[in-house]
Formats: sequence, C-alpha cells, structure tokens
Amino acid sequence: MDIGLTGVHVLITGASGGIGLETAKSFSVSRSKQSNLDQGCYVTAHYNSNLAPLQPLIDQYGADRITALKADLTVEKDVIHLFSAIPTVQVAVINHGIWPTEDVPVASMSLAQWEKTIACNLTSSFLVAREYLKKLSIAPENIKDKASIVLIGSSSGRFGEAGHADYSASKSALMYGVTLSLKNEIVKIAKHGRVNCIAPGWVKTPMAEQALQNPDVVYAALATTPLKRVAEPIDVANQVLVIASPILSRHVTGEVIMVTGGLEGRLLNKPHDI
Repeated sequence: MDIGLTGVHVLITGASGGIGLETAKSFSVSRSKQSNLDQGCYVTAHYNSNLAPLQPLIDQYGADRITALKADLTVEKDVIHLFSAIPTVQVAVINHGIWPTEDVPVASMSLAQWEKTIACNLTSSFLVAREYLKKLSIAPENIKDKASIVLIGSSSGRFGEAGHADYSASKSALMYGVTLSLKNEIVKIAKHGRVNCIAPGWVKTPMAEQALQNPDVVYAALATTPLKRVAEPIDVANQVLVIASPILSRHVTGEVIMVTGGLEGRLLNKPHDI
C-alpha cells in the first residue's frame, strides 16, 4: 500500500536504540519486506553516542539512502550543524530523551537533575523543531506538502510518575504545550503541515529489560492496563509511521495518541520507554 512517503526525507532523532531504532527500521523496511528506501524514502538517523545498532541498515541500503549523524541535541550549534549537513527534512520524528533511573521525589531533587532532564528532553526538542521549521520555511512547495512533526511523549506525561517529576514534566510539555502550539504554527509555513505526538507506556526496550524480569514490576505495570501486555517497540513505530503518512493521517493534527494498552491511570514507576 502506498502511504505517501515516496521521496520523503525523514529525520529520526535518538535512532540508535529502543523505539528510535525500530522506527528507523519501519521507515526503511515495510512489513512485507518491500523497502520504503527502495521506493525512494530517505532516512537521516541521528544518534548521540552509539552508531553500532544502525550499521546493519546502512550496510543494507547504503549511506546515500540512510545516513547516520552524530550530534548532542542539547547544544544549539550541534543542532544547527545537523540540519545544515542534510537536505530539507519533511518528516521529523523527535524521539530522543533521557529517563533518570533513580527515584527522586521533588523534595529531594537537585536543581542540576531537573535542569539536565529538561534540557535533554524538552529544550533539545525545541531546538530540533525550530531548525526543522526554519529550513522548511524556505523549501519549495512540493517539499512542504508532506511536512509533519511526530513527537514522542510518554504515559508519564499524562498520568505523572512519582519520583520522576522532571521526566513527567518534560514529556507533558511536549505532548500538550509544544504539540498544540506547533500545530497552529506549522501551517503558516506549510499549509498542509501537521504536528502530532505518540505517547507510549511500558515498552520492551533494552533500558526496561532488567526491570521487566521482575514479575512484581510487571504485575504493577499492568494492574490498570486492560490489554495486559507490555508493548514492543514495533507497536510504537507502527503508530509513528501511520501518523507521519500524508495519506493515512492527512486530516490528523494536534493529537496525542496513547500507545499504552488502555492504561487507565495510577502510573507506577517504570524504566525509560525510549
């Protein structure tokens, strides 16, 4: 099925692990094993430190079809350089972020921890979105026509997470303040431009692997989840693909799509889901 991504340049931040890597694969290889890259979809995969997980994709399709670029997205000049080194991005999947592993209540949280989490998750996303929109603003209309930003939030941003107020606040800001503001701004640059957010709950990523070996953790995580299962990264990546499609989701913007198995609240502490 043609979902309208032929010839589209996709940027995925945090593409070397967990949800980001699976998203890079989803834009690269469809479920039918027919490649979107072979059809003309170009992918820029950002990573912060670990290139190795992306190497098989590069080896398979070549560096002219999937490019991996390293950048510290908390550094303004690095973000500017990233965008100057690549063609105009049409679909930006802003996926990167951190989740401090130690439970720290607000009463005990240092300003340094709060500022680091906000910088890594929120300010860096602002920088990526800003440079994306700047470059898009001077692009030809045929490039603008498929403009889309997909932010990755978290169920923590909706329900809160005791001991992780810094993470919850950063994700909530992306899901609501940023998404709902940008969906009104992008159309002033690209009349068909869309901005949406995918918000996962528990996901089986390398970061979550150790915690999910504890049956008590799994029980607590699924206590208010009707589907009674932990998501796989592909469950999130598929939603990114759908919402990025100008055919499948052309009249969808400003939405937060929860990928949580029906989680009803009382979010318990969980590992980072990206």
